Formats: sequence, C-alpha cells, structure tokens
Amino acid sequence: MHLPRAKYGGQKMLLKLYYHPFASYCHKVLIALYENGTAFEGMFVNPGEPEQRAAFQKVWPLAKMPVLQDEARGRTIVESSPMIHYLDHHYPGPAPLIPADPDVLVEVQIMDRLFDNYLATPLTKIVTDNFRPEGKADPQGVEEARALIASVYPILDERLAHGGWSVGHDFSLADCAAAPALFYANTAVPFAQHRNVASYYERLLARPSFARVVEEARPYRHLFPLPWPESYA
Repeated sequence: MHLPRAKYGGQKMLLKLYYHPFASYCHKVLIALYENGTAFEGMFVNPGEPEQRAAFQKVWPLAKMPVLQDEARGRTIVESSPMIHYLDHHYPGPAPLIPADPDVLVEVQIMDRLFDNYLATPLTKIVTDNFRPEGKADPQGVEEARALIASVYPILDERLAHGGWSVGHDFSLADCAAAPALFYANTAVPFAQHRNVASYYERLLARPSFARVVEEARPYRHLFPLPWPESYA
C-alpha cells in the first residue's frame, strides 16, 4: 500500500512528512515548513484506513503523526518539537525558528510546552471522548481537561502582554505550537475574555503560514465533533 503523496516545492524532495492536514501537531510542523519555504513531500495518512495505517506503522510503529523522514541523511524524526529543531539546524531558511540565545531558547521551549501540554493534549482528551463506545465516556476526565485549559489562559495572557509573538518579537517554535493549539482549544474553552491571548491569536491568523494551514484543513472540518465558533466561518 502506497500512501498518497503531494509535493511542496520545486526541487528534488529530500524530506517526507507523514501527516494529516487536520491534525494539530501536523499543523505545527507544516507552519515551520511553510515559514521557510522548505521543500518536502507530503505523505497523507488516514489512520482510519487499515492499509494506510499498516503502511505508516512500518515507518513509525506507534503510528503517531507527524513523522519526518530525511532521505539525504538517513534519519527519521518523530515528535513535532524535535522535528522543528531538526529542520532549523539542517534545513535553515530565512526565518530561524530556534533562537541562538540560550536564555531566549529556554523561554521559547517553556511556551512550546505550555501550548502542547496544557492546551493541545487536554483538547485531544475532550475530542476523543466523543468517539468512545457507548457507556465508555469519561465525563470527569473531560471536565478535568476543560479545567486545565481554562487554568492556562491567564498564564498565557500575562506572558503575551508585550504584544509581540510568544517570546519577544521573533516568530519561533513556540508560535508554531501556539497556532493550532489555540485554534482547537478555543472550540472547547473560548479564550475571548483573555484579551492578550485573543489579540495574539489574531496575529497568528494573519500569518501567511498559519493562514495556509487553516485553509488546507478546511475540507476536513466536518470530522471535528465539537461545534465551531461563529468566527471560524
């Protein structure tokens, strides 16, 4: 079984990204690739298709997306944050996403973890609970996930008070994480009352790399079990 492919960029493809265009962590890596115009071959994975899932498991047995393969260097990279570090080091472009200053890098990594661990991960819990078999739902777990998301918004609101990107005035790894995390978290726990978060999200939406990801994911919105905010029309 061969996974469907799509080429992004004109030169010979050295990089393959196994992804789904509606998956949050795939969005994170796509934003990084689009920021720098990095050429790659998109390997579309539908985990609901047994043959595609089996083919993907040969690449990464856990079958978790995204996965980046670098044919030139013989490397397979898993997990979105290490993937962006790898791209920034081996395939640098005009927009570095990993700060050279170690103190700034620590702050970027903190924000990256806040967005991934306290927005994206609990949101996944809320979403996947909708697909549990009858009688297997976990309402307490869902409420705990909603509470965790709500608890991190004030922290983000304070950290984003400077009005720039996640850390200072340079777009970084943390912003790649923030865009999809906020996009999806807002469907379950709206952040409109947190003005700094809301205005930061508007800046993210205006960023061409994220705008492209949002548009490419639009045909798959019907798969999402939560109601979309009116502003997402």
